[in-house]
Amino acid sequence: MRSQRLGDGAPTQHASAHAAADPGQARPPRALITAQLLLNALALGMAYALVALGFVLALNAAGAVNFAHGDLVVLGGAAAVVIGLWTGLPGPLLLPFVALALGIAGIVAARVAILPLVARPPEATFVATIALAAMIEQGLTVTMDAAPRTAPPLLGTGAVEIAGITLGRQPIAIVVVGATLVVAMWFLLERTQVGRRMRAVSADRHMARAVGIPVARYVVLSLALAGALAGIAGFLLGHQFLVAPTQGAGHMLKAYIAVAIGGWGSVPGALLGALGIGLFETFVSAAVGDAWASAALYLAVLAVLVLRPQGLFGEPVGRRA
Repeated sequence: MRSQRLGDGAPTQHASAHAAADPGQARPPRALITAQLLLNALALGMAYALVALGFVLALNAAGAVNFAHGDLVVLGGAAAVVIGLWTGLPGPLLLPFVALALGIAGIVAARVAILPLVARPPEATFVATIALAAMIEQGLTVTMDAAPRTAPPLLGTGAVEIAGITLGRQPIAIVVVGATLVVAMWFLLERTQVGRRMRAVSADRHMARAVGIPVARYVVLSLALAGALAGIAGFLLGHQFLVAPTQGAGHMLKAYIAVAIGGWGSVPGALLGALGIGLFETFVSAAVGDAWASAALYLAVLAVLVLRPQGLFGEPVGRRA
């Protein structure tokens, strides 16, 4: 279960149920369990947020969905496994190498499957990125022998005690790293000339080209950042949920759901949508199990789209430029 895997050192649901059945065994305080679940939910949501943020960057830059984005997340986890085995580096030193490797993969994706088709209908990019996703999945299947692998932990396994509450090291690391990257991306997009040019390209590439912005360069930069974020997310998720070649579609689905809930193309909306998915999945899974949590998530998404088709933070279709 997600709540079990994310909470290194935290009591699991089964342990809680056993304690309830055995009067002689002390039950963990409800506040302790809630704090652990909340940390796990924030960690899962923050990892999803990095996936969704990269998805939106690629979407806004390319003007079409990059269907290989989920497989870039898996590739990031695989890169963490391989580089970790080769170098023996600890998690904090391994992280920039994974980001660099997947940033390069994002550039390759831009040069191979997106920029050559920029003048074609979006469907051409869809097909090209789906083909790229299949190539990544099959390549990982061959090299990994279809066997799931475990990525190294970012800050070690086990737990720490904070204010009398035992919390897992890995979830804390995911929250800290994820929050730092989200703030850094906000600063880049909102407070720098590079970020303003990236947003100008995503808003209207023809006008951006007319005022002298090198559009292709900023599209490549956006795809490189999207790849780096995907790789870091894959590294962070790969310790709890393992790394398997077929996980790409699942990561892609979560990013798509976060964007649909938050508002198509909205960066803040995607981030909040991803955090909402993490909170929803963790607490509902703890209550009724993973299968019911997944079903409830899809029903909630349908309800949001029926009541507000543009998403929670998107503009109505009639008001878009």
